[in-house]
Amino acid sequence: MLKTITPNQNRTSWHKYKKYSLPLAAAVLVIFHAVGFWGLLFSGEPVYFQNLTPMNLLLTNTLLFSFHKCWNKAFILFAAVVFAVGFLSEVIGIHTGLLFGDYTYGDALGFKVWEVPVLIGLNWLMLVYTTGHISNFTNWHWVAKAILGATLMVLLDFFIEPVAMQFDFWSWRQGEIPLSNYAGWLVVALLLQLYFQKADFRKQNKLAPYVYVVQVLFFVSIYLLLTPQ
Repeated sequence: MLKTITPNQNRTSWHKYKKYSLPLAAAVLVIFHAVGFWGLLFSGEPVYFQNLTPMNLLLTNTLLFSFHKCWNKAFILFAAVVFAVGFLSEVIGIHTGLLFGDYTYGDALGFKVWEVPVLIGLNWLMLVYTTGHISNFTNWHWVAKAILGATLMVLLDFFIEPVAMQFDFWSWRQGEIPLSNYAGWLVVALLLQLYFQKADFRKQNKLAPYVYVVQVLFFVSIYLLLTPQ
């Protein structure tokens, strides 16, 4: 005789295993970035792993936003605006030299529109969202939180830039990263962080801090190994 599983039993089973979802997601993030770290530096075939960057970025964002609670209109609008502003600021940067300086994108980040990888918009969204969550751990005024979030974004970009140049993400004219890049990042990031703080959606994503920390560890580690001592 077949045993009938009731809705209450299904809910009980879900709650039983739900507690493992966060450590499992964090472990997946660590494993994928560890594989990427090894592949870029020690596999002997860095180009192959460069080409996996879009998949890694998509996986990271899929995990991150699977932990987001309440997909209301305010959040969907926030996500769309941050994606668009991040992407269009890069388009302006590429074609005018304004905001960040003179740079061009390589092929490692995948499909491009107007010479900018589409996934760059998603990367901006991920960074604004994760650093905004981290800044909310403080009890500061919302403007101070926005400044902290923007600062965390610029801090990460400091380590991303030389790694990006090494692995064909993008390149700067004459190989030098201008101060205008960090100033531009700070301005755009601050505007988006202010929006994050005032947007009316739940900001309780438990995976967000892990995503930022894994990104920092990944890029700082590569930066230290690539930088001559």
